[in-house]
Amino acid sequence: LGSGWPNIGVITSYNDMLSAHAPFEHYPEIIRDEARKNTATAQIAGGVPAMCDGVTQGQDGMELSLFSRDVIAMASAVSLSHDAYDAVLNLGVCDKIIPGLVIAALRFGWLPHLMVPAGPMPSGLPNPEKQRIRQEFALGKVGRDELLRAESESYHSQGTCTFYGTANSNQMLMEVMGFHLPG
Repeated sequence: LGSGWPNIGVITSYNDMLSAHAPFEHYPEIIRDEARKNTATAQIAGGVPAMCDGVTQGQDGMELSLFSRDVIAMASAVSLSHDAYDAVLNLGVCDKIIPGLVIAALRFGWLPHLMVPAGPMPSGLPNPEKQRIRQEFALGKVGRDELLRAESESYHSQGTCTFYGTANSNQMLMEVMGFHLPG
């Protein structure tokens, strides 16, 4: 923009309905404060929709899961189309959001992009215990109430889901490729 300091655009998938995205609530304020300390500015360029196919499983909305990647890419591109940014921080997790953000980052390849994770969700139950209860439910040894109790205890706080699935593998891929904050 002709100023003597960089302007960082922030694309966010924050929403407080989904535990994986809820940690992003306070990130913009932290990013703006740190940018100011380093003679830069940071602005929310835009937000992207975030969904969880685990939450929508069995619902009509589940059919929108893969389509949402294109919507995320387009929302990011629209947010960056003002040509007002010198770099971009993408606040996102999960297997729909990361690919959509990457598509937009490739479209705006002249801008440095960095993916910013929300951090892991601490697990309330050890994985062997979760596995045991799920197996016992499958065998009819425990009922639905016991299964739901275990599932609720497993995913009880904010952060990226604790199971190794595409959400985590997408984040690891971004880190390996050098597009992600380490850790």
